[in-house]
Amino acid sequence: MTEPRLSPRHIQVARTARYYAMGGSGDGVDEAWFVLHGYRQAARRFARRFEVLDAPGRIVVVPEALSRFYVDPSPGRHGPEHRVGASWMTREDRDNEIADYVAYLDAVASEVAGTAAPSVRRRVVLGFSQGAHTASRWVVLGRPTATELVLWGAGLATDLSPDALAAGLDGVRVTFVRGEDDRHRHPREEASQDALLEDLGVSFRVLVHPGGHEIAPEPLLDLAGARAVET
Repeated sequence: MTEPRLSPRHIQVARTARYYAMGGSGDGVDEAWFVLHGYRQAARRFARRFEVLDAPGRIVVVPEALSRFYVDPSPGRHGPEHRVGASWMTREDRDNEIADYVAYLDAVASEVAGTAAPSVRRRVVLGFSQGAHTASRWVVLGRPTATELVLWGAGLATDLSPDALAAGLDGVRVTFVRGEDDRHRHPREEASQDALLEDLGVSFRVLVHPGGHEIAPEPLLDLAGARAVET
């Protein structure tokens, strides 16, 4: 018995995505942050890490990845007590997954631009863990018009060519944020990426904090050049 001949086909569909925003709007806004969560995280919970950045002159935008799933591995039905997370992509149909989320993030940036001042001087794209790879692809392949790229708990997507990086990161300040106790760190990969950016003439810096694989408020405030919000 012969196996059926299967060929992959693709179709583009419209769907509804979700993002959160905090901070000011209108002519008083001169700083925009787009922060991308990691694997298995959800945008609403992830946004809490950035409440220290909430300020009238700054808008913080937290898009949620397009693929949601139940994080808890328990079998059977899932109810409201089971957490839901999201993923930016998997290895399956990866090129289309990347193209879809780049287009989605471009659309978010375009919509946010309509609510912020036209003279926003600082546009920061920050990605955490899996979101770091997503952020680097978006800045290089998309249209976020970023002035800064912050890669926290991970590095650049390794499928970006040196030529693409040189062009996409031209004029963008890159910051790697690394935790001393982050068990996901790969020093050899870090050294390789640092050397690559040096060779390409891309401006970058490295911030190391004493924590692990997490968004910590102190280095975040250092990045923002801001003080903690009074509560």
